Amino acid sequence: MDIYGISLATGATGLLVMAIGGLAHVGHDTHAAQAGDGSHGHQGDGHGWAHAVLSPRVLFALCVGFGAGGLLASPLGEPWQAGAAILGAAAFEGLLIGPLWRFMFRFASEPAETLETSIDDKARAVSGFDAHGQGLVALEVDGQIVQLLATLDAEERSRGVRIRSGDIVRIAAVDATRGSCTVRQNDR
Repeated sequence: MDIYGISLATGATGLLVMAIGGLAHVGHDTHAAQAGDGSHGHQGDGHGWAHAVLSPRVLFALCVGFGAGGLLASPLGEPWQAGAAILGAAAFEGLLIGPLWRFMFRFASEPAETLETSIDDKARAVSGFDAHGQGLVALEVDGQIVQLLATLDAEERSRGVRIRSGDIVRIAAVDATRGSCTVRQNDR
């Protein structure tokens, strides 16, 4: 078996394993899937292209296209066979697998936010905090307004910070099982 056959077999096996694994873990990393290129949402940091090329899906698709193009062009001989393999790799990924991938994941939904993801988010004091630094806050989590029992951060309590109804605070910690949180002044 030559490099073209090995490339085709490796790429096809990799894509098959990814497809089977993807069916077992539907919705696992929808941000990366929606980006469609394995970039994990970092297009603006200058590394999106590198992440896209290094994603296993892209590498396996390029292997399949390289192998298939090289095998189909075997009657032409080298260097034409190598050129056809490179064109085959680009065409397979760019014209078939890439668009198919983006089409399939265009229907994926954003992962739901949880209370734990609200750390460092702003919340509004629903009530004034008492002398023990406790009160009620409201914050938006995944499009819903949630009210939590809140305790002012111990350091800020010791400094005499007072929170009044309507003040904006920041969530410092969350205890989702108890429906409570620790907050600090919104000084950012």
